[in-house]
Amino acid sequence: MLRLHTFALAGSLLALAGCSSAPKEEPLEVNIKPLAARQAAPNFSLKDANGATVTPAEYKGKVVLLNFWATWCVPCKAEIPWFQEFDAKFKDRGFAVLGVSLDEEGWGVVKPYIAERKITYRMLIGSEEVSTIYGGIDSLPTTFMIDKEGKIAAIHTGLVSKATYQKEIEDLLDAKTVGSVVPAARLFAELRTN
Repeated sequence: MLRLHTFALAGSLLALAGCSSAPKEEPLEVNIKPLAARQAAPNFSLKDANGATVTPAEYKGKVVLLNFWATWCVPCKAEIPWFQEFDAKFKDRGFAVLGVSLDEEGWGVVKPYIAERKITYRMLIGSEEVSTIYGGIDSLPTTFMIDKEGKIAAIHTGLVSKATYQKEIEDLLDAKTVGSVVPAARLFAELRTN
């Protein structure tokens, strides 16, 4: 019995250590990459809670917040209400949230979680393949901000501030046109600091 409790405690500690729990204590810092530095978001095909197939291509022309998370990840739970709010607030402006659960138990734990928290944005169950094509997701939450052209504009690992996400969403939604050019002076300044 003691061995079982020790194993459960060790498993819980490992799960908590696996996700980044402390929000970054920094001033509002928008991490949007210049257009020239953005890579296309890798394509995937996953099922949502209703069994419909979802691909990033169907969201081209929209700004997408792609969040890799799990039901056991404490900081992931903190972000969900923010993402709900953003989805409702910016949906009519061409914004969408996609949650990709990396729970090994799949829909068996994710569907009750969605129902309990009344999550309305689209949820998917991830796979090892999707994790790999997105750089090997090894820390949760990991969030990708994808621009209207389907390119990765920013990546966040761990919990960041709600204000940072909101500013990045607004900046990407307010981009003048798809494929707009970053002023050369700003591009060079960004390249020097990276």
